[in-house]
Amino acid sequence: MARTKTTNWHVGILVETEDTWGRNIVESVCRFGQQCGWTVLISPRDRHGKLRVPNVWNGHGVIAALRNRSMTQHVKRLAVPVVDVSSTSKRESWFARVQTDDRARARMAVEHLADRGIRHFACYTPSIGRYSDQRAHEFRAAVEATGGQCVMFESEAAGWLTNYSGVRDWLKKLPMPVGIFAGDPQPARQLVEVCAMNSLRVPDDIAIISGDDDDLLCNVASPQISSIELASHHIGETAASVLKRLMNGASIPRRTKLIPPLGIRARQSTDTLAVDDPDLVSALRYIRQHASEGIDVSDVARATLLSRRSLEQRFRKTLNCSPGEEIRRTRLELVRRLLLDTDKSIESIAFETGFASGASVSQAFQKRFGIPPGTLRRNAATRKTLR
Repeated sequence: MARTKTTNWHVGILVETEDTWGRNIVESVCRFGQQCGWTVLISPRDRHGKLRVPNVWNGHGVIAALRNRSMTQHVKRLAVPVVDVSSTSKRESWFARVQTDDRARARMAVEHLADRGIRHFACYTPSIGRYSDQRAHEFRAAVEATGGQCVMFESEAAGWLTNYSGVRDWLKKLPMPVGIFAGDPQPARQLVEVCAMNSLRVPDDIAIISGDDDDLLCNVASPQISSIELASHHIGETAASVLKRLMNGASIPRRTKLIPPLGIRARQSTDTLAVDDPDLVSALRYIRQHASEGIDVSDVARATLLSRRSLEQRFRKTLNCSPGEEIRRTRLELVRRLLLDTDKSIESIAFETGFASGASVSQAFQKRFGIPPGTLRRNAATRKTLR
């Protein structure tokens, strides 16, 4: 399709809106389009209910989640610039791609589980057409990078949703307590249901974290499901920006644009301390309750009636970190949560979390997470503004 300079681009958005991820992407693309004067076609379908652009549409570009071959072929035939926001299909040279950084997602999940004392890991990512195999591969690699092993669930895609007996048998063979990474909220919800049917305690026996967040599925499950919160608004905005350049004649970027997740949405499904040492459990609970008060290792030792040397040794043996490192990690996780959930200034957050100044919290935050706190907040696009 020949393209000419225009200020009224017609853009198709072929992204499902059944989950939080899809709705956030559609919303952010539409907001970007409103600022640019685009006319958008949102999630059009054919008579079979499949996402498809109608034959009468005369558009200039498409943002799509290319999750299967038929969708990919349909979009390619449109002969317009395309930006894919999924990683399910193999990357091809005729479209650009913006997606979540799967490696960062995996590291975040492993760290979250390990911080709760979990030393056995498993991965439940049935092939359901919503994510690529790379998601599972990265999680296993992240576990192995810590010296651990990851048990993978092997199953055919067909019938995964009703394969309760197969999932039950797999779960009962796992060493417990175990931390399981589920591909997204749908298999995570299934795991919670199978555990409830078979008297497997979540999170005490099995801690579950989903690779994506969903406002409905993660919150209505019992227990509620911890998840990786993706920067889906930022993905949509970035994809729209890339598409705008392509429609103006720019070359298709060769590299995939990777967007790191925002952080962990900690809920009940990982609210556990899988540690046999009761004194160490007391120390960890004390740190979680008082980390924002500027405590140090001596305070933890006094609260647990342990010598500082004994405390250090127990942390190193069981958690492979020092008490001081755990205090800093807990404080910085609180900083990240306040950045994402409030509009408080960096200075106010520093005061609330026991840091001496905004500069000191910014320096510590960037050292741990690799980006300044202000950048994380901007990438989050603040839920209050976007909803």
